[in-house]
Amino acid sequence: MKVDDLRECTLAVCGIAKRAGEYIRQERTKFTVESVERKHAHDYVSYVDKGSERLIVEALRELLPQAGFITEEGLAGHDEEQMLWVVDPLDGTTNFIHQYAPYAVSIALLRGSEILIGVVYEITADECYYAWQGGGTYRDGEPLHVGSQQIQDALLCLQLPYNSDAYKPTIKRLIDRLYGNVGSIRMCGSAAMALCYVAAGRLDGYAEQYIGQWDFMAGALIVAEAGGTVTDYAGSPDFTQGNCIVATNGLIHPALLDALPPLPGDRSVASC
Repeated sequence: MKVDDLRECTLAVCGIAKRAGEYIRQERTKFTVESVERKHAHDYVSYVDKGSERLIVEALRELLPQAGFITEEGLAGHDEEQMLWVVDPLDGTTNFIHQYAPYAVSIALLRGSEILIGVVYEITADECYYAWQGGGTYRDGEPLHVGSQQIQDALLCLQLPYNSDAYKPTIKRLIDRLYGNVGSIRMCGSAAMALCYVAAGRLDGYAEQYIGQWDFMAGALIVAEAGGTVTDYAGSPDFTQGNCIVATNGLIHPALLDALPPLPGDRSVASC
């Protein structure tokens, strides 16, 4: 795809994400907790996730018929296509259930390990973040760039993934190393939005493990095109096939990686 084609396609995806967001917004007015299904411990799904995914998949199939799909709720299959849509129809489902912002629609276009397009629509604030490869990052038409805080003044997002037993040693070390030594620490409950907030300079860094490609793929490009740095927990820029991500303004990246626990007998960090 040429840059002009990527831009046009990205703007079309923004429209699709906003339509899905409007569906989610309308359904929230009549949503009840009885509609929730448990996927596994502390991980939930509802008919709203599934309805949003159907809407998105149908629209993306019309937009780019040759592309396959990777989706969170599994309604659309995929094969070894050259290009794949990576879709999270409702990132932050637990937030949505509790009427707690933020929650978002996240859509990325992947070719091999390259992320070509990233779109994240935050439903409660009606903000659309988007980027295409080589085109920069925008929020509703406004160009975005990461912030410039150093680690001692940084506002970080350290999420708590569903795989609590496996992640407890890591989060304990992160809190021990960073709490009191950075500006402050937050959680937002949405990987996609944590990444967008890094791109917008609202956050300076974010780290999370045990998440799916649909959680981070669009946001990763949005950070990178805003001038930030994105790697896995080992510091590798080849993160697209893993389940962990570190995204920062670039200035604090070494310090955030250094706070992660090493493997025994190895300088690298916990396997992704």
